[in-house]
Amino acid sequence: MFPLTEENKHVAQLLFNTGTCPRCIFRFCGVDFHAPYKLSYEELLNELQKFLKTEKGELILEVPNPPPKKIRLHELEDGIDGTDNQSQNGEGRVSVIEDGSIASKNSSPNVCNVCLGILQEFCDKEFIKKVCQKVEASGFEFTNLVFSVSFPPQLSVREHAAWLLVKQEMGKQSLSLGRNDIVQLKEAYKWITHPLFSEELGVPIDGKSLFEVSVVFAHPETVEDCHFLRAICPDCFKPAKNKQSVFTRMAVMKALNKINEEDFRKQFPCPPNSPKAVCSVLEMECAHGAVFVAGRYNKYSRNLPQTPWIIDGERKLESSVEELISDHLLTVFKAESFNFSSSGREDVDVRTLGNGRPFAIELVNPHRVHFTSQEIKELQQKINSSSNKIQVRDLQLVTSDDLKIDQKTPLRVLHRRPLAVRSRIIHSMESCYVDEHHFRLQLKTQAGTYIKEFVHGDFGRTKPNIGSLMNVTADILELDVESVDVDWPPALDD
Repeated sequence: MFPLTEENKHVAQLLFNTGTCPRCIFRFCGVDFHAPYKLSYEELLNELQKFLKTEKGELILEVPNPPPKKIRLHELEDGIDGTDNQSQNGEGRVSVIEDGSIASKNSSPNVCNVCLGILQEFCDKEFIKKVCQKVEASGFEFTNLVFSVSFPPQLSVREHAAWLLVKQEMGKQSLSLGRNDIVQLKEAYKWITHPLFSEELGVPIDGKSLFEVSVVFAHPETVEDCHFLRAICPDCFKPAKNKQSVFTRMAVMKALNKINEEDFRKQFPCPPNSPKAVCSVLEMECAHGAVFVAGRYNKYSRNLPQTPWIIDGERKLESSVEELISDHLLTVFKAESFNFSSSGREDVDVRTLGNGRPFAIELVNPHRVHFTSQEIKELQQKINSSSNKIQVRDLQLVTSDDLKIDQKTPLRVLHRRPLAVRSRIIHSMESCYVDEHHFRLQLKTQAGTYIKEFVHGDFGRTKPNIGSLMNVTADILELDVESVDVDWPPALDD
């Protein structure tokens, strides 16, 4: 069933005449259910043209700015595509292409003036199949995935221009159109592509998945479309070391929120002009979130450092506890790199006996992530048989749900502690409501965490803190230590 109604007809006609694709027309008409977007582009275009026919069987086609023209459908069907339908300013010539749809000759055929072709050429089965081929060739192991896209920043500018046009026209009919009434481009894109990905790869789309497939789109006219915003709002476009262009999506959105409608209309056409080219795929990548392996190690050598011992670029000893464990994990998990951490450390000439020292290793971008308990046990045995200097026990996969904070030496102890920035882990937090101004917070933290400063922030010296996380001013009234979790000294029987 076609989703537009008679009350949408004026807006649909207006947008269609200015070069907007059917799916973007749906977005501006507030169509917020998925099914219509999933139809093929050709089917959508044909249905839209039928919807816009007048009672006389005419399809009204208006190009931006020139006087309206009526082109009789039967004339188009008779092949009168050589007729010079040029506007007064020499732009906006209209012709018929092979499938009977309308193409504007002042730009690439049928490229939407709002989405720049995203909802036309990059959400069909053929494109998704190409992405899936790259995913399958990447060698990653996954049972679900999250699909992320990055669009050219000028799409926000073009959408803003189209919104101003439609809002103005609806205002003439005493109707309103807020920015939130428009279906977001990313939402519509995901409605179309997510089922295609699931069907092609045979796994569900899950926003919490650690495996991410990302596609970055680019467009050659980004600077051309956005440069006026920099002239009007220069403070929004400050160069950043890690950004190739000042025209980021966040910067453009910030500028659009600052500029008034009158100034925008003076600088950018409403409706937006048809683009000279369609979007292109800048990059397509697969990545897996880190996985964590934990255990305990014993060190039996008095000539083995915990981590690589390198001074002035020169290695002092050939190996380390870190390397003897991590080298095996890197190979088996097919990870790009790792980060090793432990509960304390011992000097190079000190052995670690007894139950061993707890350690955890973060494996970055692993290609293999699924292991049975037997496979992990065999991996532990392989590590232990490779060296007589260390032994590993309790090797296991763990999760990392901790919060990491950075704390400068608190002002209250600065007179007796050296000035330094210390990273500490907040393992868990649980709050209990007391009243509108108070709550009780139970924390489990790493040893050495300054709790008071984590609450009030110590004038920004602890980041993040409770105040910054809640976006309020927070302070602490009372503090109790309920437990110190160290397995020493051993408990005695009563």
